[in-house]
Amino acid sequence: MKKSILFIGVMLAGLAGIAQPVQKVVFVIADGIPADVIRKLHLPHLDSIAASARFLDGRVGGGLTDAHVGGEKGGYSQTPTISAVGYNSLLTGTWVNKHNVWDNDIAAPDYNYWTIFRFFKQQYPQKKAAVYSSWEDNRTKLVGEGLAQTGGLKLDGHYDGLELDTAHFPHDKGRDFMHRIDESVVDHASEGIRQDAPDLSWVYLEYTDDMGHMYGDSPQFYTAVEMMDAQMGRLWAAIKYREANFNEKWTIFITTDHGRTASNGKGHGGQSDRERGTWIVTNASGLNTYFATGNPGIVDIMPSMAKILGVKIPREQLMEVDGISLVGPLSAIHPNAVLQDGKITVSWETVKPKGKAKIWLATTNQFKTGGKDEYVLAATVPVAQGRAVIGVKPGGIYKVVVEAPDNDLNRWIVVGAK
Repeated sequence: MKKSILFIGVMLAGLAGIAQPVQKVVFVIADGIPADVIRKLHLPHLDSIAASARFLDGRVGGGLTDAHVGGEKGGYSQTPTISAVGYNSLLTGTWVNKHNVWDNDIAAPDYNYWTIFRFFKQQYPQKKAAVYSSWEDNRTKLVGEGLAQTGGLKLDGHYDGLELDTAHFPHDKGRDFMHRIDESVVDHASEGIRQDAPDLSWVYLEYTDDMGHMYGDSPQFYTAVEMMDAQMGRLWAAIKYREANFNEKWTIFITTDHGRTASNGKGHGGQSDRERGTWIVTNASGLNTYFATGNPGIVDIMPSMAKILGVKIPREQLMEVDGISLVGPLSAIHPNAVLQDGKITVSWETVKPKGKAKIWLATTNQFKTGGKDEYVLAATVPVAQGRAVIGVKPGGIYKVVVEAPDNDLNRWIVVGAK
């Protein structure tokens, strides 16, 4: 009898192991599409992806939400609504005051703020990561492949730099060449998913932004967005092929890097609601209420991917991440911190009231230059309380971290910052 029970236990354990699919993640940045345009147009492939999402409460569908870029408007983390700036906010889960990419020149990224690729490849060097992009700078400067500053990070595949290949993609004034580049990027990404199945992939598409700059809110721009939707249909078909034929679970996040000006849709870079207003489409499982109702930021995608892929971000680095996960349970969201009369009032919106919140405080910013900040435990209060008041000495910066049972929140006070 004992042998039979042992045999059954071993068999069940084996079956449980076999039943667990391998988690794969691909994220897409489709450049320069404001949220109102996504809501306005008929985009059947994005709709199909969003309909496959699942929430923690059991609800199916609803994997489209309004989101934002630009950091805190008027605050220390205000971030230009410019392309490469937004890409790096997604990659690092931080706003521009940390990652230091202020424009498309990408002059001096602060590689002390790691990208999702660096976290992933350090923890899982045997797993595969790939980039499919028109811009070569996305891989060589933002991800920082092969740089000493990123520890010689090595990806397993890439297809990029096509904007420099004028032999195969001769440039024309109407920028049709960029649509053909995007088509080639999607073809290679779809084939890469089908054949190589990278565990983590980035797909970048530019043509929509080009049409926005040239024509603004126009039939040409809307057609470009519809073309992007068709491209997502090809990626989605490749994902469904992998899931149908292999023991894999694929999660896709599709978003944009900025919106457009309200006047005519031709520009971006400022802090108007339409320039800041973006969107996220996903088929993720375990979505939380913050995804649906919290107006998440582009910085929230990185920790979401880390959670899905089983990437553990070390505590010292996690304390610098501005984003929080869109999947899994959360204790608190929307942190704030106000300094007045030698006291800091820290507050948050409670999502799940169980447990305690530890309030950690550092008064230096050595992390930004590769050093270490010493955090002290300033207070411990019930999460349900939603606030804590701590006394502080005069200083120039206060880095506050709320450590709750299910997630951390990050907030700074920079004295004298405009």
